[in-house]
Amino acid sequence: MTEKPYITCRELIEFLLDYLTGELAEERSVEFERHLAVCPSCVAYIRSYEETIRLGRMAFISPDAPAGESEEVPEDLVKAILAARGK
Repeated sequence: MTEKPYITCRELIEFLLDYLTGELAEERSVEFERHLAVCPSCVAYIRSYEETIRLGRMAFISPDAPAGESEEVPEDLVKAILAARGK
């Protein structure tokens, strides 16, 4: 059986959260990174996604929190957003 050289863009999006949180299996991470090496559209998508997460975290910063500290974005919220994007 021949191995696929790259995962598809759709597969990349499916595994994005696990990749960004370091929960993606090593073999799948290698496939993920190989895809990113040849797909500027997915690189742009991930950068946009990371910026969205960054802005979302900023929205959760407590006004009483010391500078540089923020509250975590609820994982359920992140998963719900990803699920909605998959539709």
